Amino acid sequence: MSEAKWYVVHTYSGYENKVKANIEKTIENRHLEDQILKVRVPMEDVVEMRNGTQKSVQKKLFPGYVLLNMVMNDDTWYVVRNTRGVTGFVGPGSKPVPLTEEEMRPLGIQEPSIVVDFEEGDEVVVTGGAWKDTVGIIQSLNIQKQVATINVELFGRETPVEISFLEIKKSN
Repeated sequence: MSEAKWYVVHTYSGYENKVKANIEKTIENRHLEDQILKVRVPMEDVVEMRNGTQKSVQKKLFPGYVLLNMVMNDDTWYVVRNTRGVTGFVGPGSKPVPLTEEEMRPLGIQEPSIVVDFEEGDEVVVTGGAWKDTVGIIQSLNIQKQVATINVELFGRETPVEISFLEIKKSN
């Protein structure tokens, strides 16, 4: 499977959040969580002066654009392209061009990679969240989503649960 990259789609002005919500709903309905990973409308905090008072408001960094972290294939292209409010991908003709690392850096969207000291088959302890203090064996690791799937005992049977790398540590 190819790697997920950041792409930019052009939307009708003022429809950015609606497009984001529609794409997220489609991801959920079509079970594309492993192909379209993130949908972002980059925002920035701006201080405005209104009636003599300072007010901090969030403004869209790029009005008319939505950023997507996705694996580009015919299905994902079709889903995004046919989302209501989307006018097309940014790129020459109809060919989407992914953003480079240099283009992503100033947007502040790229999360730092987490280096982990555990692997599949290791016993780990959950350090936070709903499963805090639960011990489980790692069944799989998803480096892109930065989650581990561990089996926990729920109602007397083993159940797989996805937990963020930040919420687990290797048990001693």
